[in-house]
Amino acid sequence: MTRLSRDDVIKTVDRADDVTIAQIIGTGATVEELAEAQAWLANDEPMINDLRPLAQGRVRELVDILSELEEDDEEAAPAATGAASALG
Repeated sequence: MTRLSRDDVIKTVDRADDVTIAQIIGTGATVEELAEAQAWLANDEPMINDLRPLAQGRVRELVDILSELEEDDEEAAPAATGAASALG
């Protein structure tokens, strides 16, 4: 298993800034662990229904980082929409 490179993170995580990329690489995670973390974020209910244990270790760290990134995106979207309508 190979550790994540900057290119791996850029290919996999949309809109990741340099700080987020560094945090993800800093976990020491592999490409497979990043994919698992993304699967948890996208669809945690089916994974729980498959009786998979909750994300732990590096995968849990990645879930936390990625969910924070998603929250930042959600907070920025209404502001951008509001600014566009103020111009119209």
